[in-house]
Amino acid sequence: MNDLICRDLRVVVTAGAAGIGRAIAEAFALAGAKVAVCDVDPAALAEFRAALPGHHAFACDVAEEEAVAEFFEDAIGALGGLDVLVNNAGIAGPTAKIEDVTLAEWRRTLAVNLDGQFLCARAAVAHLRRAGGGSIVNLSSAAGRFGFARRAPYSASKWGVVGLTKSLAIELGPDNIRVNAILPGAVDGPRIRRVIAAKAAATGASVEAMTARYTAQASLGRLIDADDIARMAVFLAGPGGRNVSGQALAVDGDTQALV
Repeated sequence: MNDLICRDLRVVVTAGAAGIGRAIAEAFALAGAKVAVCDVDPAALAEFRAALPGHHAFACDVAEEEAVAEFFEDAIGALGGLDVLVNNAGIAGPTAKIEDVTLAEWRRTLAVNLDGQFLCARAAVAHLRRAGGGSIVNLSSAAGRFGFARRAPYSASKWGVVGLTKSLAIELGPDNIRVNAILPGAVDGPRIRRVIAAKAAATGASVEAMTARYTAQASLGRLIDADDIARMAVFLAGPGGRNVSGQALAVDGDTQALV
């Protein structure tokens, strides 16, 4: 059995036109799935459409209820149904001491990172039931199992994702819908570079020193790759993950703490 074959599965990936989401969408496409993504970046959407012409891309801010409903109507129409939802959309939020975080920053971080997953899961469930079951893969973070100084909104949202995941796994198990969370560590790329720069500025450290601290926080001593997350998502949605549900799976190089 090839655990990374997802032939003809109909897959939705949020924030799937760039970064980790793009890697996930490409991995599913390579495994034989039909993919629809959403994103807020018009340039990334255009690039996705050009690179993967057999798949589908739509504009959507997952924090907006009406936009999510419209996206799912378009995506399900394009795919002809739904077997897999990957809730990938998320933002870093502010890097600041709690007394310097505004309520607007707090609310926006939770709106995208947690409300967005709720809205998309809610929209997906009826279609997954209609398909006879399926898989929801929620992106949490190593910050969903550790505290994270100066990143309280982000960490709170990612702990919330784990609670949502475990609750939905129990609720939807009788419908043959599996729900899991992936908890990435520091994923190499532009986003983590921005986070490292912000953390360096907030603490007075150099970017080089902060990069070294981020690399050293995992026992493997390296940042991880977006493709590592993508392969785990495909595994969970495919035949190898058929009895895996309710799990918070770390793909983080054995992270021991967050700096």
